[in-house]
Amino acid sequence: MNRWHPLPKVDLHVHLDGSLLPATVLDIAAAEGIELPAGDAAGLIPYMQVDDECRSLPEYLSKFDFTTRFMQTGAALERVAYETLAQAASHNCRYIEVRFAPQLHRLRGLRPEETIHHVIEGLKRAERQFDIKGRAIAICMRHHGREENLEVIEAAAQYAGRGLVAVDLAGDEASYPPELFREVFALAHKRSLPVTIHAGEAAGAENVYEAVKNLGASRIGHGVRLRENPAILQMMLEQRIPLEMCPVSNIQTKAVADWDVYPIRDYFERGLIVTLNTDNPSVSGTDITREYRIVSEKFDFTDAELASIIRNGVNAAFLEDSEKKALKQRIDQELQELGIK
Repeated sequence: MNRWHPLPKVDLHVHLDGSLLPATVLDIAAAEGIELPAGDAAGLIPYMQVDDECRSLPEYLSKFDFTTRFMQTGAALERVAYETLAQAASHNCRYIEVRFAPQLHRLRGLRPEETIHHVIEGLKRAERQFDIKGRAIAICMRHHGREENLEVIEAAAQYAGRGLVAVDLAGDEASYPPELFREVFALAHKRSLPVTIHAGEAAGAENVYEAVKNLGASRIGHGVRLRENPAILQMMLEQRIPLEMCPVSNIQTKAVADWDVYPIRDYFERGLIVTLNTDNPSVSGTDITREYRIVSEKFDFTDAELASIIRNGVNAAFLEDSEKKALKQRIDQELQELGIK
């Protein structure tokens, strides 16, 4: 066991359709009569997981065309949500926010609110069985129309405080800038839904500004290109807006060219609120322990600095105050038991 495994962790940026296991695909395909390109779990991996040759975010996103085919029923959504938490719990993840796009799971007739219901049921079942707490985030997709995205916000509002904690915007950032979605997120605020936005990943820092100023984001997904504009970086510092950083996937999607120029150490030292997350465990071939190991080895983060990143994640969680306080106490106690301040 490596020294990063025992750390009590949080994961605030995990996509449900990026967490599907090959063995689960085999089971769902058999149950639903879906033809597969391979007959065993190992043979399915090239269809579900990117390799080092991945050239861009759109190429990375193409893997989800495959995975979402197996997530079109209530039972499948519940199972994948349950397994996502089970995997995270095995890495001592104590809290996780699982995000998914309701409109991508409707090919068999589910309504948006039904997809949310089934995902939350899967999270609850895992909570009863494993030492982890899970919450859902509903995603609006950039390539979807206004009506589809407004429908997601309304469905999410029905589950606010009942397992769902926020809404998000994801997809092809370069082709669909955030200003196209002001009306959608105005409705989110009207419905009192917290907002996190994918920004500064496949496009520049101006998208981070738009996400915060005009879409009302209180967290930013990725934000690796924030440093391209010092004034916007300063705004993030002053407003204490957390970044949900996902190192392995950021390298794979070419959001950052190479580890040599990955900005996590720079951001951390400037005082930005950096959190560490997996993004898509199955598609990226990663897990939360691996993310901590990689940043520790590549950027010389000490255990005390990693503890600071973990606490950032706790503080940035979309949790009720009483639940956040309990999580904070628990994480502090576990870090103390590991001899980490």
